[in-house]
Amino acid sequence: MDILNYTKEHVKYRLRIQEFVKQEILPEVDKWEENRIMPKSMWKRLGQEGFLCNTILPEYGGPGRDFLYDVIVAEELVKSNHNGAGPSTHSDIVVPYINSFGCEKVKKKYLPGCVSGDIVTAIAMTEPDAGSDAASIKATAEEKGDEVIINGSKIFITNGINCDLAVVSARDPLADNPYEAISLYLVEIGSPGFEKGKKLDKLGMHSQDTSELFFSNCRIPLENRLGEKGKGFYMLMQKLQQERLITSLWAVVSAEYVLSQTLEHFQTNAGKGKMVANSQANQFTLVDVATDVKLGRLFLDKLIADHMEAKDIVVETSMAKFWTTEMVRRISDKCLDLYGDMAIMDSVSAVRYWKDARAMSIFAGTNEIMRKIVAKFMKI
Repeated sequence: MDILNYTKEHVKYRLRIQEFVKQEILPEVDKWEENRIMPKSMWKRLGQEGFLCNTILPEYGGPGRDFLYDVIVAEELVKSNHNGAGPSTHSDIVVPYINSFGCEKVKKKYLPGCVSGDIVTAIAMTEPDAGSDAASIKATAEEKGDEVIINGSKIFITNGINCDLAVVSARDPLADNPYEAISLYLVEIGSPGFEKGKKLDKLGMHSQDTSELFFSNCRIPLENRLGEKGKGFYMLMQKLQQERLITSLWAVVSAEYVLSQTLEHFQTNAGKGKMVANSQANQFTLVDVATDVKLGRLFLDKLIADHMEAKDIVVETSMAKFWTTEMVRRISDKCLDLYGDMAIMDSVSAVRYWKDARAMSIFAGTNEIMRKIVAKFMKI
């Protein structure tokens, strides 16, 4: 019995996005990787086809589907010969903040555009001196009357170049308790004092644009604060469970894809006189890799099922985040050994995913932070 219960509708939806990936994404991937960005026109195509923000309710322009639909989208985008994490970051990590904590006016204003792809979102939390420790951010927000004035800078922001709307974490400069000083605000492109920095060159995930964001006396309406003042840290902690689950999904599906591509290469080139020797050592390497991938998939599917039942799985998703992201790095490295001289070529899918996988152990909280979270719950 499968852990996740996919219906006929889920299966049809998966077939539909697989065809979309084949027809509209795969032919463009190499261009996006070279240009270091997926064009905004593709965001609108994803929205038109119903591949963004599946869980948003109809009254806010969404289809009101279950979380498995977003899981399907994330999986199929990862299997598109590049790491298609940008749309999943939008649908599964950023938009849930607006959906859960935005006032009714804000949700009706922004969520339909998030579903249609007309609004691309980013979450601006990381700063030059504040990464995994969300309580140490230095960007400030002063609430004056019906306005908020934001000052500070953010870095390594996924979708930073493409974004039309950013969820920005900032602190009250007068608050003493760092955990009760942070609030979350929605900042639109074009807001006075909001500027985008340069597009950052990264080791991998090239078609996922990443940038700096700057706020200099940036003025936004007070209604763009998400939830209560000073509750931003707790909102971040609440949503990090899904963020780390999605990161684990990217890792596991990337590992599955690398294994499938390596097996195809091995089966094509193994044998006497071929590039890849059909040796016991190589066979055992592939068996070890397949076993790791299978274990990762079973763990992931159980966590998805638990998450959909609204269970508290903070510890388990922390475990999954560090184990799966280290697993994909490990198996990508092993698989590359089987490509021989071809392992230096960017045209080899396994090379692209090897580079893409490196950052996974860093974002969504470093793996060292994940271990500290688990150790705390273990009381050690």
